[in-house]
This record gives sequence, structure tokens and C-alpha cells, in this order.
Amino acid sequence: MKILLANPRGFCAGVDRAITIVEKVLERVGTPVYVRHEVVHNTFVVERLKTQGVIFVESLGAVPDGAAVIFSAHGTPKRVYEEAARRGLTVFDATCPLVTKVHTEVDRMAQAGIEMVMIGHAGHPEVEGTMGQCGEGRIHLVETVADVERLQVQHPDRLGYVTQTTLSQDDAKQIIEALIRRFPKILAPKKEDICYATQNRQNAVRALAGEVDILVVVGSRNSSNSNRLRETAERRGIDAYRVDSAAELSPEWFKDKRCVGITAGASAPEELVRDVVARLRTLGAGEARECEGVVEKVSFPLPRNLQDG
Repeated sequence: MKILLANPRGFCAGVDRAITIVEKVLERVGTPVYVRHEVVHNTFVVERLKTQGVIFVESLGAVPDGAAVIFSAHGTPKRVYEEAARRGLTVFDATCPLVTKVHTEVDRMAQAGIEMVMIGHAGHPEVEGTMGQCGEGRIHLVETVADVERLQVQHPDRLGYVTQTTLSQDDAKQIIEALIRRFPKILAPKKEDICYATQNRQNAVRALAGEVDILVVVGSRNSSNSNRLRETAERRGIDAYRVDSAAELSPEWFKDKRCVGITAGASAPEELVRDVVARLRTLGAGEARECEGVVEKVSFPLPRNLQDG
């Protein structure tokens, strides 16, 4: 059995930045450091940070007055920033700049009196953060084409849409087309919201589709972009499995398979990929081969309150 490694895979610039922010805050203020929500959606990363003195909370109510708190890469509603200011918390914002771009788009449309639609997954922290950038009732969530058909808006001629940054390109395209059919005047974002890393990793899976008959996606259950990678493969008739670690691999998956592809979600560290390769080698697989792909050179600056000088 051959092993092909998708490229690009694993950490994106936004995840690198978020983890660096946590590490720098630990250096600056010491332990404990509080993080609202998982800073990135990866179990291995979160558990490692816990051992370094990070406390993950879902509500600011669990953060002592005057303490330092980090907001996760997924974005945070405005009301949470306001609560933090009232309580004198020191905030370090790890929101991915590409998520911030969507927030800016929402704010711009809200200021212009435009009603909005968000394409995304209910309950995901990025969706909650984006929808929390404007007043209640100003933005509607749709997850499927069927949701679009049921959607009731007050101002169909003054309507715009934004998307979660980690969506399936295939799904988003269908939903956007449905929105345009129902609301021909709907305003699109100035630049596509699905982030470069999500697109590149999905495209890399598509490139593998003709060569592999099984795909392993390294990523956590709550990682939206990891789940979308699995779905991208399945839609092309490939058996696909998402695993948090090599320990979750089942030998039964690989019986009679000639070639396995491996990729990783944008919040999964490369060491987990290497562990998966090592486990597959014990099952009789050959050496892993890197596939060609887009070389990502994106980097994001740290927040001003963490920059040196």
C-alpha cells in the first residue's frame, strides 16, 4: 500500500498566530492564562496548552476580575468584548485576521442598513462570533439550500451575505446560487470569505482523488475544516475517515487498499500526521511520498499589545 501526503495540509497562518499568542501571553503574565473557548479546534493542541497552565472556559463568568483572557481564533461577539471591558479584563485577541475581515464586512453592511444572511453551521463559535457583530434580527443563518428556500427577510432588495471561513466550497457554491436565484439583488462580499487555507486543503484532496482509494484526515471532531476535507473525499467516491490521532486508525479500513492519502485540518499539528504514517507503516504500507501543491507563504502579525518594542 502506498502513502501519499496531501499538500498543503495542517497548520495555517491563523492557527500558527493563535498558538503563538497563547505562548507569548504565558511568558508575559505567567499562569494561569484564561482562554475563552478552545483557542483552535484540536484536542492535542488544547491538552498540551492545559499542561502549560492554560485554563479554557466557555464564559467570561469563569474568569476572575482583572485577569488576562485570550479570545479564540474563531472570533467573538461584540457583547463579550463589552463585558470584558466592564470587568477590567486584559484581552488578547487571537481572532484569525480572515475572520476579522468577515466581521468588518458585517459591520459595513450593518452601518449601511443592509439586512444580512450568513452561510454557516449553527452552534459553531465562528458563526456565533460573526452574527454577534450586529444587533439581533439583522442577520439570518442558513446552512442548506432548503434553508434558503424557507428564508423570510424584511428587505429583499437590501440584502447581503457572508460565509463562515471554513465551509465546503461545494456546499457554499450551491447555497450562494440558491440565494441569488431567490434574491437577485443580493450583495456579495468584496472578496470571497472562505479562507485560502480551507480552499487550498480542499483542492489538495481533490487532486488526490484520482490516485487514492482511502483518505485519512487528521483533525478533531469539532474542527469544521477537517470535517469538510472528509466530505470532499467522500463526494468523489473515496472512503474517508477523520481521526484525532494514530490510535484511532482501524486496520480493517485498509484491507485491499492500494493507496492511502493523508491530509490534516488547519489546526492539526504535523507530528500527528507523522504518527499516522508510522502506524500505517506497521500495517505494511510503504514510504510516504509528498505530493506537489500550493506553497503557502501567508503570515499574520501579532496583536499590537503583544508586539515587541
